[in-house]
Amino acid sequence: MPDARRLPENANRPLNEGERYEPYVPASQSPHEFTAKALLLGVVFGILFGAANAYLGLRAGLTISTSIPVAVMTVAAFQALRRFGVEANILEANLSQTVGSASSSVASGVIFTLPALFLWGMHPSLVQMTALAMAGGLLGVLFMIPLRRFLIEREHGRLPYPEGTACAHVLVANEAGGSQARNVFVGLGVGAAYKAVTGWAHLLADHAQASVPFLKKGVVGMDLSPALFGVGYILGPRIATVMVSGGLLSSLIIIPVIAGWGEGRPPVYPETVLTIGEMSAAQIWNRYVRYIGAGAVAAAGIITLLRSLPVMIESFRIGAHELRERVDSEAHTETDAAGPQKRTPAPTPRTARDLPLKVVGIGIVLIVLALTFLPAPFAVLETSPQRAIAAVCVVIFAFFFVTVASRIVGLVGVTSNPTSGMTIAALLGTAGAFLVLGWTDIYGKAAALSIGCVVAIAASISGDTSQDLKTGYLLGATPRVQQTGELLGVLTSATFVCLSVLLLAETFGFGSEELPAPQATLMKLVIDGVLDQNLPWGLVAIGAGIAIVAELLRVPSLPFAVGVYLPVSTMTPIFVGGMLKWWLERSSRDADQASARRDRGVLLGSGFVGGEGLIGVAIAGAAFIMGAKPQGFGTGWLGPDWVVTLVSFAAFALFAAWFVRKVRSQ
Repeated sequence: MPDARRLPENANRPLNEGERYEPYVPASQSPHEFTAKALLLGVVFGILFGAANAYLGLRAGLTISTSIPVAVMTVAAFQALRRFGVEANILEANLSQTVGSASSSVASGVIFTLPALFLWGMHPSLVQMTALAMAGGLLGVLFMIPLRRFLIEREHGRLPYPEGTACAHVLVANEAGGSQARNVFVGLGVGAAYKAVTGWAHLLADHAQASVPFLKKGVVGMDLSPALFGVGYILGPRIATVMVSGGLLSSLIIIPVIAGWGEGRPPVYPETVLTIGEMSAAQIWNRYVRYIGAGAVAAAGIITLLRSLPVMIESFRIGAHELRERVDSEAHTETDAAGPQKRTPAPTPRTARDLPLKVVGIGIVLIVLALTFLPAPFAVLETSPQRAIAAVCVVIFAFFFVTVASRIVGLVGVTSNPTSGMTIAALLGTAGAFLVLGWTDIYGKAAALSIGCVVAIAASISGDTSQDLKTGYLLGATPRVQQTGELLGVLTSATFVCLSVLLLAETFGFGSEELPAPQATLMKLVIDGVLDQNLPWGLVAIGAGIAIVAELLRVPSLPFAVGVYLPVSTMTPIFVGGMLKWWLERSSRDADQASARRDRGVLLGSGFVGGEGLIGVAIAGAAFIMGAKPQGFGTGWLGPDWVVTLVSFAAFALFAAWFVRKVRSQ
């Protein structure tokens, strides 16, 4: 194994004609890779960040990529094990992060869709939710396998796969010490402690709010959340600013305009009881602005999808071609003027061995059969023919969007993967087909949503798989080992992610202030709109217009629309985190210091997400066992509400100051 703690020079650029990429661990070496300790650590960290991402996604409508945090934590764990004589290598660490990072993609797809079932008053079982999550995850990995040679090997340097490349650099840099992992563990502890104080003991408020003078029902607020603060640092100043701008548009312009316009009027649809004058700002948001925001997010998702259309078409064409090429290759045939001829394949290097195509084919067939004949996944459909139609829809949409997502994340990264737009497109197509078939009742809606869930997870996991395979390509991992690890990561994380979602549903409820479940609410509105055709389309159209105007002004429409859709209090801590990242990097003396600060902040922020999310799930678990949420001590010991708000805000300011000092430390 090489002594230099860096990747080869051609790791980040296109290869010249005739040039080969020699990975960090050469193909001629065969170190241990698929080991019990690597799998166990991956599963443990996957469960941790899967539950945390589920909580974050239900609260803020977004999740974070966990490859790098899991990678550095794995390296640290292996360093600790060496003190007890247990040796491990960089390929085992890579397998751990491959297994562990799968959970974040499973969580993304689950929280985007399944909470809508609860919003319809349905209560899916853990078995049903897990079956859908497993089906989507397995399809996403299996459909990606035939594409690896082209997307990862042949397009090396042209498709950067930013998260995968960054993760490879992190693993190589930390192989000697794993010192960066301390920041993740510190972030976990601080995030957990803060959430325990505010959400469990209730010694401090977790929210600060103030009315804006001279604006009718204008309100600004801030969720005092380390997790959202960390997300802002991870996203950076540009996206954070765009998101908070959308939130301010809702709270300081749209709500006051509606309040002024509705003064003295009778109840305005969709509200039928209260007048606008009788409503609070929160009620106006819930009855009117929510639909405007949903229209904005849906339109922005579709716009993002349309902008990616040339890439999507090209990706699908390439994917279909690559699939045919793999079939021919594994059949060991080549075509010339005399027709197909049998040929003897050359030995395949270790670093180019994928799972056989027959495994992919058998796996897909088994999933289709399971979706068709087992009642659990599509429990709302009574007959096998109905479930067969649903299974066909799943396979068609999943294959298309997996092919697309795998290439898009190679260009722009996992965080820019238009999963929402793809899911909306799948739901529109499925709901349209169900409308023709007459499946317009609540069970038809649930079936359409279930199909969207599988497709969303498949598209999300394919992006994660692509990034992981890029990391493995740069390091010299065995693809079939990684692919197997990805499949195991899906199977192990699906149960715990769905269990977390089920506990959160029972404790807080979806659509609540604690867990608004914004993406799932949007998917519910899309299906209701197609099958019921009774949405307040005027409000939805206003939202769509906002997204279009943002796009014309060259403002990223999707994050702006998410800001419009969510309460501004959710956006403000994200904005603070993003601006602190801008200031800390700008005030650095050189590029190396800026890079070090960026890395420390991202790892601390990832820890905040993990720590707060775990305590959120723990609160849900305790509430489920005890039959009630922990009441804690309450904030009454601080006195009046204004004092509670002031002290709580001061505590959060001290937390932010500590974070700045930690990031600036050498």
